[in-house]
Amino acid sequence: MSARRPDPDEVFMRRTLTLARRGLGRVSPNPMVGCVLVKDGRIVAEGWHRRFGGPHAECDALSRAGARARGATVFVNLEPCCHHGKTPPCTDALIAAGVRRVVTAMRDPDPRVAGKGLAALRRAGIRVSLGPMAEEARGLNRAFVTWQTRGRPYVVLKAAASLDGRIETSRRQSKWISSPETRREFRVMRSRWDGILAGIGTVLADDPRLTAARGGRNPVRIILDSRLRIPRRAKLLRMPGRVLLVTAARADRGLSAPPKVRVLRVPRGKGGLSLPAALRALAAAGISSLLVEGGSAVHTSFLEAGLVDEVLLILSPRLVGGAAARSFYEGRGAPFLKAAPLLARIAVRRLGPDIVISGMVETR
Repeated sequence: MSARRPDPDEVFMRRTLTLARRGLGRVSPNPMVGCVLVKDGRIVAEGWHRRFGGPHAECDALSRAGARARGATVFVNLEPCCHHGKTPPCTDALIAAGVRRVVTAMRDPDPRVAGKGLAALRRAGIRVSLGPMAEEARGLNRAFVTWQTRGRPYVVLKAAASLDGRIETSRRQSKWISSPETRREFRVMRSRWDGILAGIGTVLADDPRLTAARGGRNPVRIILDSRLRIPRRAKLLRMPGRVLLVTAARADRGLSAPPKVRVLRVPRGKGGLSLPAALRALAAAGISSLLVEGGSAVHTSFLEAGLVDEVLLILSPRLVGGAAARSFYEGRGAPFLKAAPLLARIAVRRLGPDIVISGMVETR
């Protein structure tokens, strides 16, 4: 039996997604988008969205193609925009360039677009194809999709623990469970997220910086601090970049935040601040992806509220033990196995002596 010939649309869309990934950590809260222009089966120009506020992928590719764009097929992983934002509509540029066909992997979930871009192209006589590699396209921009459709950031919970799940010893020693290799890599990875969140308990106990590695984009540092207890000499307040303090709506108004720090006031929820309200406030502040670094009480609150989309678990080859040693997930716990959060699409890799496990939390 002869092998199936690859679908040309999938081949060019795969290249489009590769280009789109180059925007990781650079374009948020915009989506990562790539664009490939094809004529007579050959690529004549490529482009991608390189930075927030810069030209969109379609305009980048069209500018490189020039006159060769006329009659070309355009591959783009997200529906072209049809509204004025920081840049003019991409649909207008495609129509003016005289392209023949547009192939897109998925509709844009932004309600300002949401099918209107494709409709504008069809009205102009341009053929439109929708769907090749749609699952891969949604996975690439899962933070943007969550932000647009659920009104909150895409939440990744990150924890470092021993093989038996402890994040500290019975004497509260936690530095360092993970290896130097792991810590270095994850400091580099921090620039992928819009925000990095910790609780005030972690700030008071560890005084973290919560910054990316040198040369990377620092995420917005977000602290859950219901009573504005953060010390004015905290290291994270002296680092470059923005800081947001999320506090209670009825917290003592006489307490002031440190200079140049934005305060978001949200209602209280069961056992602390309302996490759904906090995430809505962060989404309104432009945070589309959020790395939750803990500690244990914060991890547990997010998991019990069903607000975790993905888990990054770093396991050190140690066995800590001890009934008094805390784990990254405590709280009430699941009464039955079927109620326990379940991870899907598991990936496992070695990083120095550590094991890194990642997976998506299945929705129920």
